[in-house]
Amino acid sequence: MTKTTLITGGTSGIGLALAKEFAKNKFDLVITGRTMDRLEKVAAELRSTFDVSVLPIENNLSNPQASKRLHDSLAQQGVKVDVLVNNAGFGAQGAFVNTDLALELDMIQVNITALTELVKLFLPGMIARGQGKILNVASTAAFQPGPFFAVYFATKAYVLSFTEAIAEEARGTGVTVTALCPGPTATDFAKRAGTEGKGIFRQGTVMAVHELARIGYQGLMSGQPVVIAGWRNQGVVFLLRLAPRRLVARIVRSLMESTL
Repeated sequence: MTKTTLITGGTSGIGLALAKEFAKNKFDLVITGRTMDRLEKVAAELRSTFDVSVLPIENNLSNPQASKRLHDSLAQQGVKVDVLVNNAGFGAQGAFVNTDLALELDMIQVNITALTELVKLFLPGMIARGQGKILNVASTAAFQPGPFFAVYFATKAYVLSFTEAIAEEARGTGVTVTALCPGPTATDFAKRAGTEGKGIFRQGTVMAVHELARIGYQGLMSGQPVVIAGWRNQGVVFLLRLAPRRLVARIVRSLMESTL
C-alpha cells in the first residue's frame, strides 16, 4: 500500500529535494507552500517525473492558524499522513539590536511554533496506528550560539532539542522522529537571509541539495534521531562540542561577520 508524505515548504530548496527523494521511492506527496501557482507547477513536475500522487496545499505557516487548518483539511479529505517532514523555515542576518522584530517573530512562528504544533497534531495518529515517521529539519546551527544570526540559530537549537526529546518519548511505539542537521547547502536560503556568496556560503563550501536529501531520507528510514549531513559538518560539530562555550560564540561570530 502506498504511503503518503507531507512536506512543508515543499516547492524549493531542501523541501523540493526531499519531495523528489520521497517520490523516487514511491511515496505519494502532500506539499505545502505560500503560492498556489508555484505549488501546482511543482506538483505537475513531480507527478510527471515520478508517477506519484501529489496534493498541493497553499499554506503560510507564519499564520498562527495555518497548522491546524492544514491538519483539519487533510483529515476532512481522508488523507492519512505516514511521514511528516517539517521543512519550512527561514533565517535572517544582522546584529540583533538592528534587526526587524516582526520578521524575527515570524521566524519563531514558522521555525518553532508551527513545527511544534504539526508534530502535536500528527504524532497521536501515528502512535495509534503503531507506525510513522517525522523528520524535522534543524541545522548544524543548532549546536552553537550564532552572533548576527541570533534568532535563527536559537530556533534551530529548539528544533534539535525538541526532536531528540520526542524521539525518546516515541521509542517503542513504532514511530521514529529524526532531526536533519544540514550545514551550508546550495539553496535559496542564503539569498533570503542576505548572505548569498559570502563567508560560509561561498561557492565550493556548500553541499548539493540532492545529496543532503538523500542523506536525510536514509537517516529517517533507518530511524536515526539525529542526522548531521556530511563528514565536514560532522567534524565541525564534534570540534565545537569540545571547545569552551564562550570561545565557540567568538568563533561563530568571526564566521558570521564574514557574511555581513
